[in-house]
Amino acid sequence: MKQSPIEVFNQWAEIGKDEGMADGHRSAVLQMLELSLPETPFSFLDAGCGNGWVVRLVKSMEGCLLSEGIDGSVKMIKKAREIDRSNRYFRDDLTSWSPSQTYDIIHSMEVFYYLEKPEELLAKIHDKWLNPKGRMVMGIDFYKENTVSHDWPEKCGINLMRLFSEQEWIQMFKEAGFEEVNATRLDAKDNWAGTLCLVGQKS
Repeated sequence: MKQSPIEVFNQWAEIGKDEGMADGHRSAVLQMLELSLPETPFSFLDAGCGNGWVVRLVKSMEGCLLSEGIDGSVKMIKKAREIDRSNRYFRDDLTSWSPSQTYDIIHSMEVFYYLEKPEELLAKIHDKWLNPKGRMVMGIDFYKENTVSHDWPEKCGINLMRLFSEQEWIQMFKEAGFEEVNATRLDAKDNWAGTLCLVGQKS
């Protein structure tokens, strides 16, 4: 029987699968950060932070004033807080959460296709989470052009995974209000279309 994404992520945190996910995503995430982080001092939020490895990585970078994370999984956030007591981690539903402040960079890796209406969260991030000139950077491996990923809902036993094309994601970013929207495929190779990375800027 298929489960919700949160139920599956709780199980993955328990068996240590989060560490393997971090290792698997590291190369793409480093490139995503290179494409999105400004040269000026910045604040950063990882939306769907898992065990917090990106939060910790970014906090160690020059120019990072603040690095925080939010995730819906109780067990992922518990793990993040146990590893790292110096940065803040919020356990909440991304779609209903309201941050107490705004950020310069919102980062999200392998999260948005688990949402029923990703376009609504993109609009909320643009309107309410980002500072003026702030950037949203999103990475996903589950999309139409990456055909090897299409059986993941069955393989992972997850009941909600939305499959969109690269062009559909670009359109969602633009309709949410983002400008200068760029799409790049990272680490593409044989039988792997690459991690689809989108960067958009608030005016």
